[in-house]
Amino acid sequence: MCHAVKHYGVEAHGVTLSQSQVDFAQQRIRTLGFEGRAKVELKDYNDVEGQYDKVASIGMIEHVGIANMPNYFRKINSLLPDRGIFLNQGITRPAKKSRRGFKRIRPEQRVLRKYIFPGGELDHIGHTIDMMGTHGFRVHDVEGWRDHYALTCRLWCQQLWENRDEATRLVGRERFRLWLAYLGGVSLSLGDGTACLFQTVTTKHASKGHSRVPPTRRHLYESAAARQAAA
Repeated sequence: MCHAVKHYGVEAHGVTLSQSQVDFAQQRIRTLGFEGRAKVELKDYNDVEGQYDKVASIGMIEHVGIANMPNYFRKINSLLPDRGIFLNQGITRPAKKSRRGFKRIRPEQRVLRKYIFPGGELDHIGHTIDMMGTHGFRVHDVEGWRDHYALTCRLWCQQLWENRDEATRLVGRERFRLWLAYLGGVSLSLGDGTACLFQTVTTKHASKGHSRVPPTRRHLYESAAARQAAA
């Protein structure tokens, strides 16, 4: 949020179910002097009201549950105007040859659901995109970040190990070991392709016509300074 305020001049509103995230974000907003331009609340996404030009959902869809996705996409659709942009980022699993095979839960997935992400459930990207399409969104860009996130999780795992004494003091030996194993395991899963990560950019389409999205991907990689200079 603060990056978007600083580099793109947006007014940002964030919601989370984590009080520690709220406290951290509010402190960052105050430190950077962004009060009035950015705010964050402890709130369920279902309770968000109003209208937004853009919505970004980062690492959340994994916790919604596949059966709850229709409500998830309907809610986000209701917050956007026609041609409003929606970015969705989430970890996924590869599709299987049968629905039954996809629903089968492996032992390591049971451990994750019990100890790391209670209630978490990973979809495959094909089904997620299908659900977006049936709930009023048109897909413009799907980018796989699996290799990026594999490296990120490996570095997190290494840094956690290097700070193991402090981490153990803060959360205890059992939780430290669980998260060390999780970060190492998810890095391996992303590296070998048994887990994936995608960012999907869509727009809400309440009417026919041009999407109003740039026709190439160049804008995704240009810096804010370059765009301002061109303007």
